[in-house]
Order: sequence, then C-alpha cells, then structure tokens
Amino acid sequence: MAKDSEFPPESFSGKDYHDPPPAPLIDPVELSKWSFYRALIAEFVATLLFLYIGVRTVIGYSVSTTAASPCGGVGILGIAWAFGGMIFILVYCTAGISGGHINPAVTFGLFLARKVSLVRAVLYIFAQCAGAIVGVGLAKGFQKSFYEDNGGAANVVAHGYTKGVGLGAEIIGTFVLVYTVFSATDPKRVARDSHVPVLAPLPIGFAVFMVHLATIPITGTGINPARSLGAAVIYNRKHAWDDQWIFWAGPFIGAAIAAFYYQFILRAGAIKALGSFRSGSQA
Repeated sequence: MAKDSEFPPESFSGKDYHDPPPAPLIDPVELSKWSFYRALIAEFVATLLFLYIGVRTVIGYSVSTTAASPCGGVGILGIAWAFGGMIFILVYCTAGISGGHINPAVTFGLFLARKVSLVRAVLYIFAQCAGAIVGVGLAKGFQKSFYEDNGGAANVVAHGYTKGVGLGAEIIGTFVLVYTVFSATDPKRVARDSHVPVLAPLPIGFAVFMVHLATIPITGTGINPARSLGAAVIYNRKHAWDDQWIFWAGPFIGAAIAAFYYQFILRAGAIKALGSFRSGSQA
C-alpha cells in the first residue's frame, strides 16, 4: 500500500514566483508616505551622480585628446565604461529604495507596463531631470573653461548623419536598455536567481555600456532624456537645443516598444488578459 502524501496536492503552487498586481493609475496614498519622498531623493541624487561622473569623463577625454596625442584620453571605450559602470553602481545602490530608474525612459516604460503609478512616474521624471541639471552644473562649476570649450557633453546628431538616423539610434538603443531592465527585474527571473544579488544591476549597466559603444559616434548617446536635458540646460547653446526633441522622442518610443514587446509578447500579457476575459464571460 502506497504511503499517503504528507501534504495535499493543492498545497503546492505551479509557480515558484508571483507577479505583483498592476500599479494603480493614480495612487494619492503614495503622497502621504515618507518612503515615496525617500525614493524621489534617491532618484535625484543618483541621476546627479550619474551625470557628474559621465560628463566629467567626456570633458576629460576631450581635454586630453589633441592632434599631437590622439590617444591621450580614455577614448570612446572609457566613456562607455564610465556611463555603464555608474549605472551598475547606482542601480545596485538605489534599487531597494526607488527601483533604481535613473532615467525617464525607464520610468516611462515601467509606467506603461503598470509597474509604477502615474503620480510616481511624473515625480520620478521631475526628480531625474532636476538631478541631471544639478549634476552637469557641478561638472561645469569645477572646470568652467574646459566645459565651455569642449562642447559641454551635449547630445547632438553628429555631422554626416541625418536626424532620422539619430532618432533611429536613440530608439534602438533605448529599446535595448529598457528590454534589459524588464528581463533583469522579471519576478520569475528574480525568484530563480535570488542567489545572485547583483544580477539585475550588472546586465543593465552592461547594456548601457554596449549601447554607448554603438551610438556615441552618432548622437553622443542619449537613451536618457534627463541626461540630454541636463547637458542642454547647462551648456545652453543653440545646436544643443536643435536636436533635443530627438533625445526625448527616441527614448520614449524605444521604451514603449520594449514594454509592449516584453509584457505582451514574451510574457504573453495579451493572451492572459484575453483568457481572463473569456473566463469571466463564461462564469
């Protein structure tokens, strides 16, 4: 006679993870919580540090690179490492407080996927843009002449490329980043890879690094509207503003495509929603 199971079959779940419920569109309760304002502060400071280190690296490279010494600076590889490495560090530091967005495009993509409320998304973007402006302002303040003489690390479409190419580069680059964010923070992956605590920040930072390698020659690499806005506000030259729309439209379009692709195709969100609708109509 077979031994009876110690646990009833229904005590086991078919999944070793659970998807969090969708965030409400508007959640006024958030405004009464200190944790919400702490998250805003974390986004502000993280974006400030990200822009300060990134812009200082770009300016330092421009200053140390001359016709007589074309390899005197860190090069494109070093700039890409600076931006990607800082994202890795800052996402690791702030993920448990604010989610470690540090980028309006990431926040926008997560909002479309119902991961954050509209209130949180709008105020995150405001905090990120403010932090970016202060960060670039600090970079300029330490060495104003070098900053002014070397382009202020402003994002512009490089000579020889059309605005359409620049827009496409920003869309694809942001798609890679936001797609990586969704993949690295997927509840299923987090549950099964919980023994690797730095797993999420690492691929996100590496995605930023790789995208910079590909798009620095085209646009200087935006993929972060706050980064582009901060540099444009502090540098404040006409050519820095002429292409500014590209560095908002491109990242937001790329983020929207990534959110749709991951949630509705890879995670079959549309099929699950249709199944729930049919079950409800048959009840």
